[in-house]
Amino acid sequence: MTIRTLVNRLGMCLLLAGATAAHAQVKSAPARPAQDEAPAEAAARTTQADKVRVLLVADFETTLSSPTTARISRLGVSMGLPFAAGQTLISFDCEEQQARLVMAKAELVGAQETLDARVRMQGLDQASAVEVAIAAAAVSKARGQVDLNDAQVGQCTIKAPWAGRIAKVHIKSFMSVTPGQPLLDLVKFGPLRLKLNLPSRLVAKVAKGTTFSVAIDETGRSYEARVNAVNSRVDPVSQTVEIEAVLAKAYPDLLPGMSGIASLTSLR
Repeated sequence: MTIRTLVNRLGMCLLLAGATAAHAQVKSAPARPAQDEAPAEAAARTTQADKVRVLLVADFETTLSSPTTARISRLGVSMGLPFAAGQTLISFDCEEQQARLVMAKAELVGAQETLDARVRMQGLDQASAVEVAIAAAAVSKARGQVDLNDAQVGQCTIKAPWAGRIAKVHIKSFMSVTPGQPLLDLVKFGPLRLKLNLPSRLVAKVAKGTTFSVAIDETGRSYEARVNAVNSRVDPVSQTVEIEAVLAKAYPDLLPGMSGIASLTSLR
């Protein structure tokens, strides 16, 4: 092998080594921006973790059911309408119950007259103490029957337990209903409550009275809320704790069932 051949081969090896080193530098160059982006990605994840979905629920809601078997004679409400406390919402056809009440009152009058007569006769030694006691028991029985029929007549109307709004109507006018059958869904007026699941890492920073802001999707506005209750245990699967909050005041543009995002940055 000549010296010229050795020199040529040595030159080729040096060229290959230089090309390999340059290619390695080009491949390793993008690694630096990844390190620069790490803090930004971490900040984005932290910001996302500080936003929790919330649900608006009514301060109190209930379903009124039928207390008796009867036919609806008057339905004075419809879905969405407001009502006042004590307002009559439904009236039943109760002619039979009212007739029974009249009969019971008449029987009470007769039993009382019999008792008075027995007492007068006892004063004349014409009636025994047993007869007087039996007459008194008849009066008590008749009075109880009056109370029973009076209570049944009282079930002929359904009145609002508090002021609120009708959420759903399950029945129609002149419809016959049975005991326990749903009639109306009611939602009470007042500041709405919020329910959310807070990350357990923030539970130490939350107590009753802690305030935060919540942005409602449907209105596009933010509102101030205050923590009202904190659950006594953490869910081991989701690592969250249930929180109940209340809005600072009543907002007419908010309705139960709306949802949004609570900003928990101030709790960190």
